[in-house]
Amino acid sequence: MNRVELEIVQLSSSVSQAQNYAVVLKERHGHRRLPIVIGSCEAHSIAIAMERMLPGRPLTHDLFKSTLETFHIELREVVINNLLDGIFYARLVCVHQGEVFEIDSRTSDALALAVRFECPIYTYEFILDAAGIVFPEMEEEDEPQTQVAQHSPASSSRINLDALENYSDSDLERFLKEMIEREDYEAAARLRDELRRRKAS
Repeated sequence: MNRVELEIVQLSSSVSQAQNYAVVLKERHGHRRLPIVIGSCEAHSIAIAMERMLPGRPLTHDLFKSTLETFHIELREVVINNLLDGIFYARLVCVHQGEVFEIDSRTSDALALAVRFECPIYTYEFILDAAGIVFPEMEEEDEPQTQVAQHSPASSSRINLDALENYSDSDLERFLKEMIEREDYEAAARLRDELRRRKAS
């Protein structure tokens, strides 16, 4: 399977799911973006690492990094390796004394560790095909937005994301374009999934 390298470009609050955030990854050599909903703790852990802030006491991901380093285990890469029923799965590819082994991980934890180890993040084409959003107009030199951005709930106030079945295809396509322009990637992902579900049925 063809692998695609990703980078984190944004963390944004989720309009539709309280206490959740969307981490947005972009392919390094293309214009597709992959929004993944994560919890607030993991979002702040990623943001802290990207800003290179030093908390008074180590966070869980800092502790795990210290543990791996103590036992001379290198985190070589993170791979988002599957997508089932809307849930992303990831693996930590580690090296110890020349032996390569993989550890199952929640995607949010894997991303928090990838930022700390400064290791590459990969996924597969089939995952980007299924869950990626294409931005043909985006410029390659986008700078990562490391702050946890706050989107106003008004950005999706004209559509009920919990009742998408009540909208026509043309309405959903219009709202999808709107959400992309507002950079509300989590809402855009839900609209995209509903449109794909309709086309498949």
